[in-house]
Amino acid sequence: MATDFSRSLALLRKERGLSQRAASSDLGVSQALLSHYETGAREPGLPFIVRACDYYGVSADFLLGRTMVRDGAPIDADSMHDAQADNQNRLGRLPASAILGRKMVVNAISVLFDLAGRSGSTPLTTELTNYFGSGVYKIFRHFYAKSGVGEQDFFSAPNCAYGPAADADMSRCEARLLTVLHQKNDPPELPALSNDGLTAEYPQLVRSLLTLTHQAGDRAAKKII
Repeated sequence: MATDFSRSLALLRKERGLSQRAASSDLGVSQALLSHYETGAREPGLPFIVRACDYYGVSADFLLGRTMVRDGAPIDADSMHDAQADNQNRLGRLPASAILGRKMVVNAISVLFDLAGRSGSTPLTTELTNYFGSGVYKIFRHFYAKSGVGEQDFFSAPNCAYGPAADADMSRCEARLLTVLHQKNDPPELPALSNDGLTAEYPQLVRSLLTLTHQAGDRAAKKII
């Protein structure tokens, strides 16, 4: 049965345009054994994984399906690039409509993460991240499929199922988020979110939050009524 590792191993070879015969020779195994690795019929030892990582120029985390970042660079708050600071690169040269949309979404989400962070609840921040992450995943897959380049099979969820799967995951994340918010023992504390309070706390961000909330509310109301 194919695993994340076997799928990644096969797709990296195909991406390079290599035959199993050529790749197996370079990797120091028989073609039959490489075929078993690529189908998941056999699992390799650590020496082969190291050779494959070096051969394809990827990290072990990527090859094992633990990340889609090929170099496996760690993610932390200090080293993570902040798109809000992009004034000179490509993001700073977007059309006005795209800049407006990006700023509103980034500003509004920043408020939500600040509120979650101030509550002191790690589970709340985690579920918030997971919820937005599923939305980003779904739209990125739409864009990726439309671009016509790359290999869709690098994603673990099949093409026919990723949309409903992402929707279901967002619903699960929302359910877990609500469970955290309303837990009986030590629920997270949030400030009163009055208009005056939000304006005082987030004077430069509140307009984005309220504008997106109003627009989404109107769309929801039209579907309900």
